[in-house]
Amino acid sequence: MSELTSATERYLTELRVRNASPHTIRNYATDLERFAAYFSPKDAEPPHPASFTVPLLREWLGHLYAEGLSPVTIRRKLAAVRSLFDFLAREGSIPTNVARLVRTPKAPQRLPAVPTAEQTNALLDGVAAGKLERAFPQRDLLIFELLYGCGLRISELVGLNLEDFDRTERWIRVRGKGRKERQVPYGGKAATALDAYLEVRQAQIGERGLFTNRFGKRLSDRSAREIVKLYSRVLAGDSSLHPHSLRHAFATHLLADGADLRSIQELLGHARLATTQKYTQVSLTDLMAVYDKAHPKAHR
Repeated sequence: MSELTSATERYLTELRVRNASPHTIRNYATDLERFAAYFSPKDAEPPHPASFTVPLLREWLGHLYAEGLSPVTIRRKLAAVRSLFDFLAREGSIPTNVARLVRTPKAPQRLPAVPTAEQTNALLDGVAAGKLERAFPQRDLLIFELLYGCGLRISELVGLNLEDFDRTERWIRVRGKGRKERQVPYGGKAATALDAYLEVRQAQIGERGLFTNRFGKRLSDRSAREIVKLYSRVLAGDSSLHPHSLRHAFATHLLADGADLRSIQELLGHARLATTQKYTQVSLTDLMAVYDKAHPKAHR
């Protein structure tokens, strides 16, 4: 086993110890495996991690561009390598993280697709009406109420435990990125859905996870995504809707109704206000569309 492969395995082990999401670990494992493969010509081992230089990493980035990968994908792969080298620098295996000296490719500024308040409410009303014959309709409704009503990430949703809810004050303890915790309020519809679900929740003894699958174990990230996709496709006729669409809708609709960016930042758990400000762009785009359509001076 090469030193680079061994270092990668140690790093992935640390991610598991830090309770990184399975999705993150899976992506990093794939990206780092392909990174090592690029520097492993036939019957040869890749360079020792301490031997990597900026020109060598730029050569690898050039290869990724030549393969036609998007800047967003290349940024993710570079982030994986930087994180690995950060880990190695902390443990003293390399003197410095040269990947930090490589310029990050610029990603195009794309605004998130956001369903309107009418579309979102119609979808949730359809879920509540039980239009699909499902084994756990109360669970499915609560998933939608918390994704849209609280703006949770899908990983935060499936990570919720029973004890994370203050049902008297209607607060949820949410564990976000970087193991950061925040308090998020939830409304009357979510409270009603929570009560209804807890009455029928089926779980194995000792299972703390709020959402469970048919085996009584914690619902997985992937299964929760599939539930959202199913309802979106059947009820809304839109297979492009996904859990993050509801998070975007939560923020955009709050902003449209007068909530300030700082409050939305806190509710979403964004580390930087700049991340939250993209919802301002979405709202301005919608505003311009209304202006172009309705104002008598718009087409003169």
